[in-house]
Formats: sequence, C-alpha cells, structure tokens
Amino acid sequence: MPKRDLYFRTPIMNAAGMLGFAPDFRAWQNSEEFSETFGAFVTNPLSMRPRKATSHPAVVEYPGGFLLHTGLPNPSLAAAVKKYARKWADSSLPIIVHVMADRPEETARMVESLENVENVMAAELGFAPLLSDDIILTSLEMAMGELPLIVSLPMEDAVRLASRVIEAGAAAVSLSAPRGSLNITPAPSPERRGEMITGRLYGPSLFPQSLETVRRLAGAGAPVIGGGGVYTREQAEVMKEAGAMAVQLDAVLWRGGF
Repeated sequence: MPKRDLYFRTPIMNAAGMLGFAPDFRAWQNSEEFSETFGAFVTNPLSMRPRKATSHPAVVEYPGGFLLHTGLPNPSLAAAVKKYARKWADSSLPIIVHVMADRPEETARMVESLENVENVMAAELGFAPLLSDDIILTSLEMAMGELPLIVSLPMEDAVRLASRVIEAGAAAVSLSAPRGSLNITPAPSPERRGEMITGRLYGPSLFPQSLETVRRLAGAGAPVIGGGGVYTREQAEVMKEAGAMAVQLDAVLWRGGF
C-alpha cells in the first residue's frame, strides 16, 4: 500500500492533457486566483519513450462539444523529469504525474522513478483503449509503492472496474474522456474526404453522463475524482454533492470563464 496520503487543499484540478507538463499560470488573467482555486496540477500524459504527434491531428466539433485526436505527444517521462523537475518542485501546487500505463513492467519503473521527485504527490495511470482488465490490474499492482495511485478509467468502464482497482490498492479512480468517432467535415484535402477520426470527446454535453457515473461510483463506496463536461462552478459543486472527492476540469480551461 502507498505510504503517502492523497489529499487536496481544494477539490479542483485540471485534467491530464489540458495545461501542459508543468504549471504556468502567467498567461491567465488572474493567475493568483487560478492557483488558489486549484488543489493540484495534473501533467499531460507521459510515456516511457518519446511519442510524436499523430500525422493528422484533428479537432472536430459537434453539437455540445468536440472530438480531439493528437496522438498524445510527449518527450518521455525521463526527459520530462529532467526538464520540469525544478518547476514541479517550485510550484505552489502539488503535482500529479499522468503516466501512460499500458505495459505493466514499464509502468512500475516509471512510477518508481517519481518517488523521489520533489512535490510529486501522486501518479495517475492512464490506459489505451481496448486493454484487457487483467493488464490494467497488473499495471496497478506492479506500480504500488510510495506514491498514491489514481487510476483513470473511461466513463464506459469505470462502474465495472472501479471496485476492483480500489481493492487492488488504488487511492482513487478518475474519469477519462470517453472516446468516439466522427467524419472530418469539411475535409482538409480531397484525399481525406469522408475520413473517420477517432479520439476523445469533450464538451458540456458530457456532464449528465459523467455526473451519473460519479453518483454510481460514490454510492458504491469508491473514492472518485469526477470530471467530464464540467463547465461551471455550479456543476463542480453538484458533482461534489454527488460524492466526488475532487473534480477535474478539461476543455473549459481552454475556453475560459469557469
């Protein structure tokens, strides 16, 4: 079991992939208020080896939100620690490092390498789609150590898997954005006309689904970090009233006005 506690000064944070690899609130109109609102900073997803962006990144809008396809580019965990460890240590917010946890042995090595990085409070384990339950549970079990582990599950799998990952030692479950597919309209080039893009879904239309997921998980006794479609402070409060221990914000941070 982890030897450190998972505790949030305030129960609001960003979701992975929204604000980069290290806190930098200088671009925000009121950076002091922003840092006081947040209880932790979650990094963009990091993998064992560097990943390039997909050859055809896309943002496809639909009523109520948008689909995002990026390929999760990152410099690798080791390179990120080398580049950002000082910024993490100097941050007023504790850092949660989001680790791409598709391979159990590599996941264990990555999480262990974070245990002595100053101001890293926890690791959040994210998984590729269609992985088996056994791989998710094995990655979690092999990564257990000093750091609390948050297991990020898509809403469509969270209710089924949450109790199992908590029993296996996870400190909490967070909700990753659901996946979907859309045609690119209009097509950026003739050869891509009719092309189907798969990616993660964001936007206010997701809130009823994410709220129901939080309600069911909390009702079953699972520590849950809510998220998905939260665009107002009122919605964050509703999610906490439904049982969320904290709430992650995603696309609203790009739009502003939370």
